[in-house]
Amino acid sequence: MTETTTTPSWRETLRNFLDARVLTMLFLGFSAGIPILLIFSSLSLWLGEAGVERKAVTFFSWAALGYSFKFVWAPLIDKLPLPLLTRSLGKRRAWLLLSQALIMLAIVTMGSIDPALSKNNLTLMAFAAVLLGFSSATQDIVIDAYRIESAETRLQALMSSTYIVGYRVAMIVAGAGALYLAAQFGSEKGHYVYTAWRWTYFIMAAIMLVGVLTTFVIPEPKHKPSSLHYTTHDYLRLVLVFACTVTAFVLTFFLTDALFTHLKAGTDGGVLTGFLLEALRFALAVAVAFAVGYLLVRAGLVDRAIAIETWIAPIADFFKRYGVKTATFLLVLIGFYRISDIVLGAASNVFYQDLDFSKQEIATAVKTVGVLVSVLGGVFGGLFATQFGVMKSLLWGAILAALTNLVFVLLAVSGHNLPVFYLAVIADNLAAGFASAAFVAFLSALTSVSFTAVQYAIFSSLMSLFPKVLGGYSGTMVDAIGYPSFFIFTTLIGLPVIGLVLIATKFLELDQSKLTQPT
Repeated sequence: MTETTTTPSWRETLRNFLDARVLTMLFLGFSAGIPILLIFSSLSLWLGEAGVERKAVTFFSWAALGYSFKFVWAPLIDKLPLPLLTRSLGKRRAWLLLSQALIMLAIVTMGSIDPALSKNNLTLMAFAAVLLGFSSATQDIVIDAYRIESAETRLQALMSSTYIVGYRVAMIVAGAGALYLAAQFGSEKGHYVYTAWRWTYFIMAAIMLVGVLTTFVIPEPKHKPSSLHYTTHDYLRLVLVFACTVTAFVLTFFLTDALFTHLKAGTDGGVLTGFLLEALRFALAVAVAFAVGYLLVRAGLVDRAIAIETWIAPIADFFKRYGVKTATFLLVLIGFYRISDIVLGAASNVFYQDLDFSKQEIATAVKTVGVLVSVLGGVFGGLFATQFGVMKSLLWGAILAALTNLVFVLLAVSGHNLPVFYLAVIADNLAAGFASAAFVAFLSALTSVSFTAVQYAIFSSLMSLFPKVLGGYSGTMVDAIGYPSFFIFTTLIGLPVIGLVLIATKFLELDQSKLTQPT
């Protein structure tokens, strides 16, 4: 890494917030923030009002696993041109526009389905949610690559902050805004009105036009040219291999459902046993998918050089730059850094409902006050990282993320207590905003500009994969051990992350003066 010796003054840092590239991330962050709550909390409240059982509601968090596997198709986004769009808009903007169109389609589809009518409708809702997760994750891939390619390292922490600000504002719109709209249209707990949620989701789809307009306005960043030149036939074969691997994963996962259901029935039925069996089923599907892809490449369905440059070279570059030992440790840190708050978040809205907080109370506290506090946390995290270094920010983010979960224990014991409710929400969101800004800057610093989309997608996928899989069992864990013990558990699983950050600091000896994007 190249080193510089100067640290910007506070005045210079604040002035950089007005840089056009930094401000651009505000609107792209807004576009990225709209879909996520329409899969998680807003959807969970909708399903709760529709009478869907709690276990099924928390399992819907798995619809966002596309975020955890975006590294699989990120190489295609780096290499694959889109007919007409790439020529007129450029590589990054073309993919941005396509992903935003798919997001709007998925949201409209979800709004067109009433999950209360039948299990078939609930299944269709799940497929629409998966489409939303997939298209939203695709948008994230492009935005992350755009951010890293469009500005030098000195602006990355601030760009992360403005991205988070836009993201959190969008969460107010898709969170509190969606809840207020549904309530205004007449749907309440105990008085479910499907049309209220339908029009709410249609409005959310229309709000995505902010992202579409931004895509048309922003400039296309410069790209490092590929060492290989592909024909249209090469691209089509690359897509075919990708489609075959995804199909292999889906078929393996669903065809083994009966087997693993039988295995779980033959055990004690505990939360840990169920989680381990589902993790094994998941790993089996991934292994089959990779095996199918490997065999197709060996069979010559796609040129070996193209496959290596697309999927292998980005990974090899990371291990080459940091060495096997350090690179492996960094991947472990990335995979567990957000585990504490992500697992808690999967059950938080159901928890609030179980404490009999109204939709309006949840909307005001969580979706408005909480999000505004997270914006402040994100800005402070970016400024802290710029002035004192990314690793110190990571350390404080890990400490805050774990310890603030203890406030939820107090809320679980207190019951319907508004002051404690607000205390828990403010503490949680302040910590999450701070940790997010520091973590995004950290991942950006680890990413090579030669493989921006792929490497950042790998990092951000690892960040959410294990926590989201575990979060899918949050409802089952609450049923087994209760809310107070569950929140203590989310605190305890966050403590080892503090040690991982301290060890990583010794491995890397990174500070702000050493953070540059490797070429």
